[in-house]
Amino acid sequence: MAETPSERQTDSGITINPLYTAESLGSFDPTTALGAPGQQPYTRGIYPTMHRDRLWTMRQYAGFGSAADTNQRFKFLLEAGQTGLSCAFDLPTQMGYDSDHARSAGEVGKVGVAIDSLDDMRTLLADLPLDKVTTSMTINSTAAILLLMYELVAEERGVPSTAISGTIQNDLLKEYIARGTYVYPPKPSMRIITNIFEYCSKNVPKWNTISISGYHIREAGSTAVQELAFTLSNAIAYVQAAIDAGLDVDDIGPRLSFFWNGHNNFFEEVAKFRASRRMWHDIMTNRFGAKKEASKLMRFHTQTGGSTLTAQQPLNNVVRVAVQSMAAVLGGTQSLHTNGYDEALSLPTEEAARIALRTQQIIGYESGVTDTPDPLAGSYFVESLTNEVERLAYEYIARIDEMGGAVQAIEAGFQMDEIEEAAYSYTKSIDDQSRVLVGVNKFTVDNEPEPKITPPIPGLEQGQVDRLTKYKANRDMALVTAKLDALREVAKGTGNVLHPMKEALRANATLGEVSDALRDVFGVYRPG
Repeated sequence: MAETPSERQTDSGITINPLYTAESLGSFDPTTALGAPGQQPYTRGIYPTMHRDRLWTMRQYAGFGSAADTNQRFKFLLEAGQTGLSCAFDLPTQMGYDSDHARSAGEVGKVGVAIDSLDDMRTLLADLPLDKVTTSMTINSTAAILLLMYELVAEERGVPSTAISGTIQNDLLKEYIARGTYVYPPKPSMRIITNIFEYCSKNVPKWNTISISGYHIREAGSTAVQELAFTLSNAIAYVQAAIDAGLDVDDIGPRLSFFWNGHNNFFEEVAKFRASRRMWHDIMTNRFGAKKEASKLMRFHTQTGGSTLTAQQPLNNVVRVAVQSMAAVLGGTQSLHTNGYDEALSLPTEEAARIALRTQQIIGYESGVTDTPDPLAGSYFVESLTNEVERLAYEYIARIDEMGGAVQAIEAGFQMDEIEEAAYSYTKSIDDQSRVLVGVNKFTVDNEPEPKITPPIPGLEQGQVDRLTKYKANRDMALVTAKLDALREVAKGTGNVLHPMKEALRANATLGEVSDALRDVFGVYRPG
């Protein structure tokens, strides 16, 4: 049965009152709960003027086919006004397999770009101003390899490591929770992550070493509150692991970033973004004793909700993306990706990618919402909802703490069970029409015209395999073997694996060969 007007809830099950007044806020103190933009507790944003003086980075996600194909899409987006690069990788690259591996068959270049070798990375980055553009790479298990390849190509082009900037996702805990592109067991995975923290703090200081991702948790079916709580619990685990490894919280804190999902429930999403900043300031200050203000700032990227896109009446997705983008901007995001309207059907066409980018540009330049920071501050409804999202998220974090932390909760299947239950409830609400999904369970049309989709790239997989075969044939195999053996030896001990990994890649070892060397030592994770 559909909700009556007096029975409204957010996607997280928070009851929405018919009216909000000053009494709704109770003992709410704006001085301590809000502060000013750019000041503790950063509820209103991490910069004093937010988007008034500088818009967020418009970082459209791209990556498909070969390195050359993705390089062309990068150039198209930059020419269209994109201000940062964001790269998706195919499943073999994510899982540490070269394109010629048996397990890669049928998946090469399908959901992202195939990167097997240093030569592929050279092609991917050809003619791009690496000292001027920031690059985000959505990669986890093989994040260290892709980062080192990026660094090596920059060095070849005369751009020092100290000048390159960007982000690697490098968030393995959410892979165990929601996505599944893990390779090694949790303990060695955490070691690699802390090795990256240490390496970048000394060698690539402008690089954000992890993008702690709620996005994929939400895509798996979580609520907004679960997305916030589980992501922050993972972040707590990463910071604690770094401290346990001997790193200083104020050395790693400024290089941590977050990645949120922008979903359909507008005000709950705004509340989630605002609550996340306040919570992170509290966690870093009171839980970890961070001293630097930069350590306490939650800097985050947002991507509009892929799971909200519908194959039915796909042009409706333009509106969904606009609503989600507006929530992200009003919530104070630092960068934003807007999905193409056709992504429920295929890789986005150039037309869809351009409209997605134009959506951001219209919000930024035409809507007026950037004229003042946090314009929704002081709304009885928004502040009440922000407080409630925060309260419920902390309840989840306390439950995870009682289990021993995020890793132990993952091993017990806690987060996965909670997400599964939330996903089931969401799907059921669509099926029984208690939730309206326009064009799917209401306002449907018959005989929809066939949309234009991106066609497959002919000969893609064989071409990539052929290039890889040639690459392997033109190298000093004895040197490659020696460097991979050196990597195995460091992995068996306690040293930082990134140093021998870089030397192996410099000797022309492939992504799959480096990954296999670590598999030999760490093994692979098999849940249950």
